[in-house]
Amino acid sequence: MEIVYVYTKKRSDFGRPCNFSDRPAEVTADIPPDPGAADGFVARNPVDAHVQHASDMSEHEVNTERVEVETRGVNHTEGGWPKDVNPHEMEQTIRFRKKVEKDENYINTITHLGTLMEHCIKQNNAINIYEEYFGEEEMAEVEDEPPSAKTINVIRDPNITKRTATHLSWHPDGCKKLAVAYSSLEFQKNMKDMSFNSYIWDLENSNKPELVLKPSSPLVSLEYNPKDSHILAGGCYNGQIAYWDTRKGGLPVEVSTVEFSHRDPVYGTIWLQSKTGTECFSASTDGQVLWWDIRKLSEPTETLVLDITRKGLLENALGAISLEFEPTMPTKFMVGTEQGIIITCNRKAKTPPEKIAGTYSGHHGPIYALARNPFYPKFFLTVGDWTARIWSEESKESSIMWTKYHLSYLTDGCWSTVRPAVFFTTKMDGTLDIWDFLFKQNDPSLSLKICDEPLFSLRLQDNGCFVGCGSKLGTVTLLEISSGLCTLQKNEKTLATAMFERETKREKILEARHREMRLKERAKSAGRDEEGKEERLEESQHEVLEQVRKEFFEVIEAELQKRAQAEAKGHGSTSAFQDKDYTSDMGEEEEEGESKLPEYEEEEEDEEEDATKVS
Repeated sequence: MEIVYVYTKKRSDFGRPCNFSDRPAEVTADIPPDPGAADGFVARNPVDAHVQHASDMSEHEVNTERVEVETRGVNHTEGGWPKDVNPHEMEQTIRFRKKVEKDENYINTITHLGTLMEHCIKQNNAINIYEEYFGEEEMAEVEDEPPSAKTINVIRDPNITKRTATHLSWHPDGCKKLAVAYSSLEFQKNMKDMSFNSYIWDLENSNKPELVLKPSSPLVSLEYNPKDSHILAGGCYNGQIAYWDTRKGGLPVEVSTVEFSHRDPVYGTIWLQSKTGTECFSASTDGQVLWWDIRKLSEPTETLVLDITRKGLLENALGAISLEFEPTMPTKFMVGTEQGIIITCNRKAKTPPEKIAGTYSGHHGPIYALARNPFYPKFFLTVGDWTARIWSEESKESSIMWTKYHLSYLTDGCWSTVRPAVFFTTKMDGTLDIWDFLFKQNDPSLSLKICDEPLFSLRLQDNGCFVGCGSKLGTVTLLEISSGLCTLQKNEKTLATAMFERETKREKILEARHREMRLKERAKSAGRDEEGKEERLEESQHEVLEQVRKEFFEVIEAELQKRAQAEAKGHGSTSAFQDKDYTSDMGEEEEEGESKLPEYEEEEEDEEEDATKVS
């Protein structure tokens, strides 16, 4: 049953404003007290009452709009001269200055300002407001602190379609600018709307790139010129080399021609220590190393094919994926290949085969990083597969030190520029590892989870305190390392040298031991081969006899079958004359057959005699 009550109201009453008026209070209900109701209640003893003596707080979040700040420069020109004086005319300006200097007002003003300035200068000379009174105590505290690093900046790819930060390059005059090359290295993953641009970032204003570099193909490598900080060289995905002058804008000044460029992405571009400061060289997975002069990029000045068979064939060349050059050794350079082999080269060799000086092999996959120790150049670091390895030029068969096999792939690595025993590695799980092998050899001294996506590139600033890590999604994370990891420790050089030399000596002893064992094994295998030949000769004699015997019995069996068939045909004949002739013929054939059998027996005897002669 549904109960409905309908309220009715006139149409004219809708929307009518309320009229309030003052009136005395009215009693709507009066409930007298009932003392009997108290009997139904029980007194509670004790009574607990909770009181919250704090003001109520509410939390609000506001996401403000991102503000992009842009730095603009102002050029000041000489001014303030009267209209009748031309500032470019030397005589007029000198005449006007002499006139002003004779003015009494000018002289009084200079005299008054001079006393004020003299007071400030004397004050500055008397007190150094920046003096540190407790520097020794701070240094003592710093030495005891555990290794750490803090994030100081995060720079993201400004494009919607994210690309990998493939290479980083710090500005040579300080740590305020960073050039980042962006490209997608995944096969056939380039989208139509993917940007080709790379950027130079000002770290004091990282909301917007300072300069946008616009290449014809995405940049895989990018390097500042150490002699001229306005010049950058880049290697493109399509194999071309380009260079930029930041004073002329974001478009490349010159690009190498496609016909004389690389055929694959240029993974390494390094400036050479030349007088002009215009020479560089590049390496690519097409198996070539090319030298360039940016004043004429139409064709390379020199070419080297990375064929370790020293035949100079491009089809046999190993693809280069990392490049190393030490300015203190201007004729030598090293190349890390896709096949896990390190090639040492000498540019000044007379013939191309002699330019490939030697090889080192120890990695199971591509060598993503290759760097010489800045303090001891004959020791170098390689990063590939699941390990980082330290090599000595004197030991070519094996590395002298290596890290444990990690669970995730290693992608890049570099030495510390201030400490000879410290190096850095990045991994596919987004982790940055800092190793100090004087402190700990089995595990990194500091392991930092930078991001969730794989880290791809790594670059340390020259002062050794700032490190940049580029990820697969184009995010560049800048970290400041604790002073313990970027300050040279007491006796560190001596200890590092002793460890390098000790490990090199140990590896040489092991190599000599392995060589002896290999020679012994060869001698044993040679003796086994001779014994095996004698056994095989004996076996071959028995096999020959068995084969002859088998063939002999097969021939006899065939003859017996022929006879049986002939007899069956003879019994079925109706003519006696034909039967007689047939039997006579058969008799002749039997005689022939009987005469043939001894021939096979004679042959068998001859073969047995031959076999005994052979033995």
